[in-house]
Amino acid sequence: MHFLNSIFFSGWFQKLFKSRKTSSTENEKDKAGEKLATATSIESEPSSSASSEGTALTKPERLKVGLSSELRWKRKYDVFVCHSSAQRDIEEATRLVLFLETPPRSLRCFLWHRDSCPGGAISTEFCKAMENSHIRVLLITLSFLQDDWCSYMMHQALAEGPMSNRMIPLLQGLAHSQYPQELRFYYYIDLSRNPDYGFSVINKTVQSYLEKLIENEKKLSCSLGGSSSASDGRDRVQETT
Repeated sequence: MHFLNSIFFSGWFQKLFKSRKTSSTENEKDKAGEKLATATSIESEPSSSASSEGTALTKPERLKVGLSSELRWKRKYDVFVCHSSAQRDIEEATRLVLFLETPPRSLRCFLWHRDSCPGGAISTEFCKAMENSHIRVLLITLSFLQDDWCSYMMHQALAEGPMSNRMIPLLQGLAHSQYPQELRFYYYIDLSRNPDYGFSVINKTVQSYLEKLIENEKKLSCSLGGSSSASDGRDRVQETT
């Protein structure tokens, strides 16, 4: 009887030991599998820092390409800033120009009190500068509306292109009802709320314009290349006949 009991307890102990050993082995396998899956996911997915570095490199490259366009250098200035002779407007226009000219933006701007030739005719200086500029920025204030030269330059820009995308009106210290009726089809940037944000929007608009110059330049070169290859083909056909 004692012998049977000892056999029974020894068998029960062996089963208990095997079950615990099996469960511990399975747990170890599960942990190993989790570690392997984690390592695989880390290797397969790119790190966030690498992806962020990749996207950060694209913006300066696009900026560099836009600034190096041959079509851009066919005009002397990137931005023509039209403002009144009021001291407050001069200071605000100067702030805008310094922002646009500072690297990496590096835009070429015209300010009449800084870049016009002394003793020259005002109308001639302004018209030449406007013609040699890609974008025309109008700093519209109460003094702007009361300035005859500002009104003259605004109408000159409208005469060149009534619906042109080369003009950016800026509104400062004026209500929407005081916005010039001649510009009612143009979206304006309100500098009264956040001047720094408005300056950034102007920069993005100019940079986008320069990037489109690159696209037009490529299309033009492709069309000229296609026409030259077609003419070469016609010449070859005439030579063979």
